[in-house]
Amino acid sequence: MRVDRLLPTREAEDLLDLVRDIADKELTPRVEEHERAETYPQGLFGLLGNVGLLGLPYPEDLGGADQPYEVYLQVLEELAARWAAVAVAVSVHTLAAFPLLTFGTSGQRRLWAEDVLSGRLIGGYSLSEPQAGSDAAALTCRADKEPDGGYRINGAKAWITHGGKADFYALFARTGPGSDGISCFFAPGHADGLTFGRPEEKMGLHAIPTTTAFWDGAHLAPERLIGREGQGLQIAFSALDSGRLGIAACATGLAQAALDAAVAYARERTAFGRKIIDHQGLGFLLADMAAAVDSARATYLDAARRRDRGLPYSRQASVAKLIATDAAMKVTTDAVQVFGGYGYTRDYPVERYMREAKIMQIFEGTNQIQRLVISRQLAR
Repeated sequence: MRVDRLLPTREAEDLLDLVRDIADKELTPRVEEHERAETYPQGLFGLLGNVGLLGLPYPEDLGGADQPYEVYLQVLEELAARWAAVAVAVSVHTLAAFPLLTFGTSGQRRLWAEDVLSGRLIGGYSLSEPQAGSDAAALTCRADKEPDGGYRINGAKAWITHGGKADFYALFARTGPGSDGISCFFAPGHADGLTFGRPEEKMGLHAIPTTTAFWDGAHLAPERLIGREGQGLQIAFSALDSGRLGIAACATGLAQAALDAAVAYARERTAFGRKIIDHQGLGFLLADMAAAVDSARATYLDAARRRDRGLPYSRQASVAKLIATDAAMKVTTDAVQVFGGYGYTRDYPVERYMREAKIMQIFEGTNQIQRLVISRQLAR
């Protein structure tokens, strides 16, 4: 179902039309093949970069499209409604670009920004570690200063979307003690001393690998440091506020796809002489699903509009991530219920939607962490 959207400009409307056209032609025909075979969609991110979809919220003078966040997030939602794994990877790329484009020097941006925003360089975000997921301040991967001013990286990083495929990583490593001893680096995707583990055998999002990275004495040049030493957690948390909105939009798109599939099936399937959508019990279930999707969209758009106006939005980003991903889990589960036994088979996409929804309650900060962020801000 085409969602009627309230967009700020005619340019934004044209952009959404372009995205729908690309998504229908390039994503929809390929999603089942790659998700079932767990194969990477070679060339797809280059195509998205060529049409400008990998730099939407960043300034034009850096190679971006200078679109408001409320427009960028609706683009993500449209992509996720066709292929959640690709939309999540686009969101992660935007997240990985954030440190360079927000905290990098003009010289660093001249070096890398255009290639990042055009999609010639695809990014991954490397914050979590095997024993430091939600507790980012506990990370142990080290960046030791070298005589030439560069850094020697040693340690393991976990749960990296696009791990082993990305051309660069927003890497967070320890340069000193405590929470003020973490720094951010624009790290190359291929370097002597950098290897990757076997891709995780995940419940969903099969087409995009998630891996552990092992840094064994890899050397990073001095210009790879983003911001100042010890500024890493500030950069990471600032980026995550925006990243959580990306996941909220992806979850909303996934939920919309599940709702659309459930409504289409309920209009066709009959039971007791009537289409099942005309049975009140099922009609009410679909109504609750629609309300959940609309509510999720409203929360992420509210947070995005605050961000676009320069207002504080950290709490609203956590609310959006919490509401949208919980909604996606419920809506996709209910979609399987609408399909009955068929929903439990791979003949229909709703079982995949349900599997894909679960991770969205976990990454970019678990929903328990979102509740902690919200409650702490209320306490202040």
